[in-house]
Amino acid sequence: MADERPRPLASTGSGVLYVVATPLGNLEDITLRALRILKSVDLIAAEDTRHSRTLLAHFGIHTPLVSYYDQVERRKAPQLVDRLRAGASIALISDAGTPGIADPGYHLVRAAVAADVRVEPIPGPSAVIALLSAAGLPADRFAFDGFVPARAAARRRFLAALASEPRTVALYEAARRLPECLADIGAVMGDREVAVGRELTKHFEEILRGTPSALQAQLRARAQPLMGEVVLLIAPGAVPASVPAEPLDDAVQRLLATAMTPKDIARQLARERNLPRRVVYQAVLAHRRAR
Repeated sequence: MADERPRPLASTGSGVLYVVATPLGNLEDITLRALRILKSVDLIAAEDTRHSRTLLAHFGIHTPLVSYYDQVERRKAPQLVDRLRAGASIALISDAGTPGIADPGYHLVRAAVAADVRVEPIPGPSAVIALLSAAGLPADRFAFDGFVPARAAARRRFLAALASEPRTVALYEAARRLPECLADIGAVMGDREVAVGRELTKHFEEILRGTPSALQAQLRARAQPLMGEVVLLIAPGAVPASVPAEPLDDAVQRLLATAMTPKDIARQLARERNLPRRVVYQAVLAHRRAR
C-alpha cells in the first residue's frame, strides 16, 4: 500500500515549489492538503493578491503573498527561484483552478526545474476537467488548445486546423465572443456537438449542450448576454478510415486558397494522412513559392 502520510515541507537545502490548485468558485472544493501547504509555506506567489486574500482569509491563512501574474512572470521567476534555492518553500496559486493551465506558472516551474528545485503538484480543481466530466462528450482522449483567438480571421484559421481532430477539443473563450465563435465552429467544423460551461462550481453554474446552431438560438433568446469566461468543448471530428483519395498536392493547393497559414495546413494534412509534419510543411512551402 502506498504511503499516504503528509509529506513534510523541506527543512534543509533547497526549498520546494508547490503548484497548488484552488477552487474555481465554491470554496468547499479546496483540498485538505492544499490548506496545509498554504498555511505552512514561507511565501505564496499569487496571480492576483487581492483575489487570493479573500480565499486565504476565509480559511484563516496569513502566509505572506507576492504577486505573480502574466506581465511579471518572466521577471519575477528568477527572484523566486533564488529564494527556493536558499531554502524557502513557495506555493504557486492562480485566481482559480490549476496554475500553468492557461494561467501563470510555466516560467517559474521551468526555472525551478532547471535549478534542480523540487516541484510538487497539489492537485485539485480544473475548469477543463470539471466540464469534461459532466458534458457528456468523449473524455477518454481530449486536446486542450487554450484560448480561442479574438480576431475573426485568426479564429477561423485556428478552428480549421482543429476540424479533423479525432479527440474532443477543449478551449477557453470570452463569453461575449461566444456567439461569433459558435457561428465559426458551425461554418468551419460543421454542426457537431458542443458543450459550454459557465460559472462552474458557482451558484449560477450552467452547462449548455447542443450543436453550434442550437446554442446560438439559445443565446439569442436570453434577456442578458453571457459574461466572463467560459469553457468550450467540441466533439471529435470524423476520423478518416483510410488515406484520403485526394492527392496531397491537390489538398495543399486547395487549403492554400483559404485563410489557413502554411503551418496550420501542414499540421492538418500531416494528422489526416499520418505523415511527418516537416515533410508536408516543405511541400506547402514549395507550392506557395510556385504560386
